[in-house]
Amino acid sequence: MPAQKMGDAANGAVPVGTAGAVGTVDATGAVDATGGADAAAAAKKPAGAGRDRYLDLLRSVALVRVVVYHLFGWAWLSVLFPSMGVMFALAGSLMARSLSRPTWSVIKSRVRRLVPPMWVFSALVLGILFVQGWSPARDPDLGGSFWGPVSVFNYLVPIGAPPYPLSIGSESGLLESSWADQAAGPLWYLRAYLWFVLASPLLLWAFRRVPWATLLFPLALTAVIGTGLVTIPGETGNAVQDFAVYGSCWVLGFAHNNGMLKKIPRYAAVSGAAAVMAFGLWWASGHLGPDGWDLNDIPLAQATWSFGIVVILLQYSPSWQTLPGRLAKWDKLITLSNNRAVTIYLWHNLLIMATVPILDQVYNLPFMESDAASSWLDSTEMFWQFVLIWPLIGLAVLSVGWIEDLAAKRKPRLWPNGAKKKQAARAR
Repeated sequence: MPAQKMGDAANGAVPVGTAGAVGTVDATGAVDATGGADAAAAAKKPAGAGRDRYLDLLRSVALVRVVVYHLFGWAWLSVLFPSMGVMFALAGSLMARSLSRPTWSVIKSRVRRLVPPMWVFSALVLGILFVQGWSPARDPDLGGSFWGPVSVFNYLVPIGAPPYPLSIGSESGLLESSWADQAAGPLWYLRAYLWFVLASPLLLWAFRRVPWATLLFPLALTAVIGTGLVTIPGETGNAVQDFAVYGSCWVLGFAHNNGMLKKIPRYAAVSGAAAVMAFGLWWASGHLGPDGWDLNDIPLAQATWSFGIVVILLQYSPSWQTLPGRLAKWDKLITLSNNRAVTIYLWHNLLIMATVPILDQVYNLPFMESDAASSWLDSTEMFWQFVLIWPLIGLAVLSVGWIEDLAAKRKPRLWPNGAKKKQAARAR
């Protein structure tokens, strides 16, 4: 099994959306009631009305792309569909809409919806690490007996980087020695998301006064710190770089929410986006990383390419209340993935690793004794990992997904795919 790629989810995200829910849905997948007349009006609509299913579709596609990228490690996927930029833009749009309410209540709501699912994931990761003998107080990379334990706080509230050993255990165990790095790697996104949430009141204030400067400033910052002109060491540098790379996408969400993008003629928006994207590819061509055209290794290319794609996707946004044509058959899965976005994102890398020991058991079956059968399984292992990951994600949704509902102060649901709401709507 190839080493899992951390850049994406890093450089990954948490999609959102709940069909048939009253209000909007934030980037943790939780319903954000609008309150007042808006909520009353939404309550009168049939199930599914009021939700922008086009945006829900984008989030679901982004989630699937993140899982596939981390499984196969195909660099070209970062060019085909920059999931993280799309997710941050959609989250920024919903954050701007929510900030019509008192700022502190919005921030508390976002944090509350984010951390309980993370606590469950963190409890498992830390539990396995402690059983394997890791101690943050004795880890020389964590700064000693004081700062090591303090850094574990990032498993509770993702202000910084959660600590873990780059190698622990043995390759012959159930989990390969780099499992902690692969499992905890996606947590960078929660840190970036939290930073954006905390900064949104100030960013929105600036955007309303100097929209173009606020929109383009993160790209300029990326050109400084993402190209080596200025270097910020350690995890602080990584956090600032993530903030810069995806900052313009987040602010594009503001522009989408207030209608600014729609005021720009489509030809001008698309032409400008194409020019920015062309620059991104040109820059990438001269700064290829260890995995070639993987934009996650090239910050300025990632920032500009994601910016251009997001402009085009939001400019053409058709605002579907229901999925059209053949897309309608995917409605339940799209609703489910939006409702369990945090769960899927947090657990998918650990579950990808879990497919390996499961497939190893196949070699013990009687019909696998021949060399031909073993060779066939060896050559098709990645395909079977792809097949296995989806039911494992389904098990995770059933097992711990309901924690997202508790975090959002909703009644827990095991499989929230919108089916019951549609049945109730038809009955009415």
